[in-house]
Amino acid sequence: MTNVMDGAAGLQRRQLLALLGGTAAAGLMPCPAHAETRGGVLKLSAAANPSTLDPATGGSGFDHSFLWPIYDTLVEWEYETLKPKPGLAKWAFPDPRTMVLDINPGITFHDGTPLDAESVKFNLERNRTDPRSNVKADLTSIDTVEVTGPLQVTLKLKNPDFALPAIFSDRAGMIVSPTNIKALTGNASDRKPVGAGAWKFVSWADNERVVLARNDTYWRPGRPYLDGLEFAIIPELATGLRSVIAGQNDMAYALPPRLKPVIDRAKGLQVITAPTLYCIQFYFNSARPPLDNLKVRQAFNYALDREVFVKAALSGLGEVAYMTLPKSHWAFDKSLVGLYPHDPDKARKLLAEAGHKDGLEITCGCYTDQDWVQRAEIVQDQLGKVGIRLKVTRGTVAEISAQALGSEKKFDTLFSAWTGRPDPSMTYALGFDKGAYYNPGREADPLLVDLIRQSRESEDIAARAAVFAKLQRFVMENALSAPLAFQYELDALAAKVKGYTPDLLGKPKFENVSLG
Repeated sequence: MTNVMDGAAGLQRRQLLALLGGTAAAGLMPCPAHAETRGGVLKLSAAANPSTLDPATGGSGFDHSFLWPIYDTLVEWEYETLKPKPGLAKWAFPDPRTMVLDINPGITFHDGTPLDAESVKFNLERNRTDPRSNVKADLTSIDTVEVTGPLQVTLKLKNPDFALPAIFSDRAGMIVSPTNIKALTGNASDRKPVGAGAWKFVSWADNERVVLARNDTYWRPGRPYLDGLEFAIIPELATGLRSVIAGQNDMAYALPPRLKPVIDRAKGLQVITAPTLYCIQFYFNSARPPLDNLKVRQAFNYALDREVFVKAALSGLGEVAYMTLPKSHWAFDKSLVGLYPHDPDKARKLLAEAGHKDGLEITCGCYTDQDWVQRAEIVQDQLGKVGIRLKVTRGTVAEISAQALGSEKKFDTLFSAWTGRPDPSMTYALGFDKGAYYNPGREADPLLVDLIRQSRESEDIAARAAVFAKLQRFVMENALSAPLAFQYELDALAAKVKGYTPDLLGKPKFENVSLG
């Protein structure tokens, strides 16, 4: 068998350094050893309530930092590059249409049941076929899942898919207890999570607090360092930061750039900044009027002044988004940089050609916190100047995301962020493929579907980049979304927090964290 870990997709180190540019990246170096610092509860200020605590059914990218402590993944990734590495299992491709997963022995779920080949097969089949699963698009290449040993699962693929290791480092690879799932009915799995991660679920008070406790039977010796995690749900991010300054919490993450001066002035706080794949964008429901008209979607893109948005909304702590990948990503296509310059006259012309010479109204879902209110006001002003009247409905992340992307399809567009995935094919499959959850219209051109498939067929980075160039050009020429900017990670940590490392996804993991 040939192990493909070394050929898996990921940002090269020199590309990461280019991505960092002049931005400070405190804590990006490998974590120090934690020989003696153990115990304590890490108290966190989290910006959003989870949509669910079931990895298969969740609908918000903010969920990951709640999910990773509860569920270990089949595959993990390196913090600096997102390059896949073994997690619960090692993998190999004996041939391009076969993937073999060898599961580590001696792992149990929080309910005491074994994590073995049968449980992995259950999870993969559930993720592929359950009506409530939102990760089906990640697993369309899988034809069959077979148990080929007590700790071995063999996947037969419809077509070669070398993105699967990265896919299994995300939701599709988070392994839940089959015993727990089978005992529940309806939506109960959303609120009664049982995994095999370093911490186990204790309680969840909606929009208030999520509490996790140490898993004393965790399979990695000496881990975790912390006795527990407590997430305080504080949507107003300035308030969350003040809770850290006051010592009520130990860390506030995913902070907006406007708060960096406040962190800098505070005594005794650590500040973390680092690049991410977090892309602020408009999601379009292109299956219904008015956004079923290509010219309307293109007008939308021409109306946006991305440079002004980065300066006004991100205080310059970010970069313009020309597609759903940043400039220094290995799959970035520089030929798309000039595709949609800020051109209000072009936008008005396209609207007139689409039958809207007097403008039109577009409904939009967005969020209630101060930063999203400000961002929405900026784009409302820009769009309004060409005749696009954005009618904004605000609510929590979980509420608005569900209304926009779930069965209700309440809005023409969702103004939100794509929080990135370990492999770029996941971004395009989840966001634009036929039936994908983050594709509000659920429809996709067969050519686009085929390009997504092709993007996974080779181990070679250059070959994959050539396919992504075609894929990204198709997405942007057809204006299937309107990306604006990539926001950098910004976190504030108490001095006693040790070992925290940011990652390119900008979604905190706490596996290496201790309290000094």
